[in-house]
Amino acid sequence: MKRLPVALAIATLFASPLAMANTVNAVASFSILGDMVHQIGGEHVVVKTLVGPNGDPHSYEPSPQDSRSLAKADVVFVSGLGLEGWMDRLIGASGYRGKVVVASEGVSSRQMEEEGKTITDPHAWNSMQNGVIYARHITEALAAADPQDAADFRQRGAAYIAKLQQLDQWAKQQFATVPASQRKVLTSHDAFGYMGQAYGVQFLAPVGFSTDAEASAQDVAALIAQIKQAHVRHYFIENQTDPRLVKQIASASGAQPGGELYPEALSTADGPATTYVQAFTHNVSTLVAGMK
Repeated sequence: MKRLPVALAIATLFASPLAMANTVNAVASFSILGDMVHQIGGEHVVVKTLVGPNGDPHSYEPSPQDSRSLAKADVVFVSGLGLEGWMDRLIGASGYRGKVVVASEGVSSRQMEEEGKTITDPHAWNSMQNGVIYARHITEALAAADPQDAADFRQRGAAYIAKLQQLDQWAKQQFATVPASQRKVLTSHDAFGYMGQAYGVQFLAPVGFSTDAEASAQDVAALIAQIKQAHVRHYFIENQTDPRLVKQIASASGAQPGGELYPEALSTADGPATTYVQAFTHNVSTLVAGMK
């Protein structure tokens, strides 16, 4: 076999598509968003997720390692709508000066009045229609960060969006099998408003949009009365929150356990919700089974 000169062999190696391939270093604020970036980015992207499985993105406390990850990032993804109240401080401390992609940009947001203030609901991804908006922003941001692989990102993004749109239709069909009078459930905090709005489900919760909020005794008593009046039959715990308060309310109101939901954090690798698609599918199936 004829051997190439060393210099020519090295030049050939570095000219190969594999050697020329780019890798985007991306940072995502929490596990659901990190999975979406991973699904669309594929082998061209290395994703560092700050708030991992079963983690609470409302009350997260960043570490020095998080600051170092941001300093090395090519692009940073956040959900926005006030979810990551700690993110601006972290970005400032890290020295990151690149693009911060707000995946929820363009979402029609929900608001509520809380202690005289207007609060925005940050849990937009729990409507699959909004998940499509997230995926489009992620696709275009990755294409801009790595133009060489833009066609691949757009191909993967289009396939992923088609899957999310199918899930949206499936969810509508699933919830439609439950009589409207039975589409009422109790959860730990108000994380499912966008899902309720999209699919015709009434969600009741002792705590508002943020898990940092606390329910007063008066609020709890009013909620118990509301649950009894509305004949809410089941309660659901959440993987990232303390279930004790919702269990106490359920005990006082007569609601029965319906299962565990994953509204803002994926499960660990041995759980039922290791991806955004799995989490949404699990949540819909569990809710429908409980309401029936």
